[in-house]
Amino acid sequence: MSGSANRPVGRRTFVLGATAAGTALTGTALTGTAHAAGFGWSDDGSNYVVDTGAQLVFKVSKSTGDLTSLVYRGTEYQGYGGMNSHIESGLGASTVSIGQSGSTILVSVTHGTLKHYYAARSGENNVYLWTDKADASVSATRYIVRVKKGAFLNDEPDSYTYAPTTIEASDVFRKSDGQTRSKHYARRRVMDYDYVGWSSGGVGLWVVRSNHEKASGGPFYRSLLRHQSADGGGLYEILYYGQNQTEPQRFGLQGPYVIAFTDGGAPSSSLFPGTLTTPWADSLGISGYVPASGRGKVAGVGISGRNTAYPYTVGLANPAAQYWGAARSSDGYFSIAGVLPGTYTLTVFKGELAVYTTSVSVAAGGTTTLNTIGVPSSNDPSSAGAIWRIGDWNGTPSGFKNADLMTYAHPSDVRAASWTGNVVVGNGETAAFPCYLWKDVNSGILVYFRLTAAQAAAAHTLRIGVTTAYANGRPQVTVNDTWTSAIPPRPPSRTPGR
Repeated sequence: MSGSANRPVGRRTFVLGATAAGTALTGTALTGTAHAAGFGWSDDGSNYVVDTGAQLVFKVSKSTGDLTSLVYRGTEYQGYGGMNSHIESGLGASTVSIGQSGSTILVSVTHGTLKHYYAARSGENNVYLWTDKADASVSATRYIVRVKKGAFLNDEPDSYTYAPTTIEASDVFRKSDGQTRSKHYARRRVMDYDYVGWSSGGVGLWVVRSNHEKASGGPFYRSLLRHQSADGGGLYEILYYGQNQTEPQRFGLQGPYVIAFTDGGAPSSSLFPGTLTTPWADSLGISGYVPASGRGKVAGVGISGRNTAYPYTVGLANPAAQYWGAARSSDGYFSIAGVLPGTYTLTVFKGELAVYTTSVSVAAGGTTTLNTIGVPSSNDPSSAGAIWRIGDWNGTPSGFKNADLMTYAHPSDVRAASWTGNVVVGNGETAAFPCYLWKDVNSGILVYFRLTAAQAAAAHTLRIGVTTAYANGRPQVTVNDTWTSAIPPRPPSRTPGR
């Protein structure tokens, strides 16, 4: 956080601009470019204007609930292309109200069955947001902070600051050097980041994500996080996107997630999911809000039978909520706090491969303690004997050709190795086998391997791991042009919490 809180004034006390310097008005709506002298709120006719008393003033439309202004240190950061910051692409006509409770101001937005909230705390350069989605009447769940053109420049894989060539849809681009850029190339799984944003000129603007307890997809889900274009930039909190989702949509209160300004550095770790506590919000009347006292915890003393070459993650999931935590590398100890009461499927992941599941129940205010979890070797295909193997079973195509690049680039990117080419077992086969197979691009890759006479005379099973499939894609195999496998059934959905 930056800046310091000024002396609080009444929420209807304001100081006019230069034309009437030093003149205080009480009971008068804020107009023009006037600013509150300290923490408080006003009504300019079209917007509720909130001054945090710490160099941040923001406005929320009284008719739509859009965030229409984000002024930090006197500079406007909100808006590009004439658009506001908002849920989805804007909710439209909504009922908007405001209230103050001590050192907290809460703006409440109601649009049909959806409720959205903005909260400000005295002396903080943060805006806290919650979204309560009760049903599918709003198609997806995202919040986008729209940032003015030129405020921040970026050329990361998920961002672009120029007008390159469009190569797919309307938002996948190629630079003149052949590298590709798109807001969809987030690279990071949700468990890999706490915040996203930019820093420039001694100012940092960030969105700190929520704990995603009502999101879908689990710890390994990837979605767009930010973008830059000729018109400006966008920062996202994506809670349900509807593209390649591995689980049904969850409903209920999401948040808080935070819009945070800093002096250029990263946001405070006190705002991070798993760290942030909001006892000041317990009595605000936020729909669906459950305080810390209404939540429980799951802890496990360890996990045996692990392959220590891989990280292990423990996930909890049911139709209402999801959580996860990393297992300690030394012994597999894990602890997952802030869990809503209920019964969950607990899943242990080796990398991203589900290798163990059980059921656990969580009670408000209690800790569910689990004895050491033993992962049976039969649950991990890597433990099975094999004549030869390409790659390893970890739930991802890691190690295969172009696998690392494909989390942040288009397949046509100049940095990608050729998607075709045969594979020889015993000669760098994992790095030679492509992480993607397309029927019209590289179907029919040949894999060469040798068997002894005894091996060739025996029956064998070929196991193929598929992480995802589009357009009914299936891995069908032909051996020596003499035997062709049946077309396998559709791959099963991923384990909940995945």
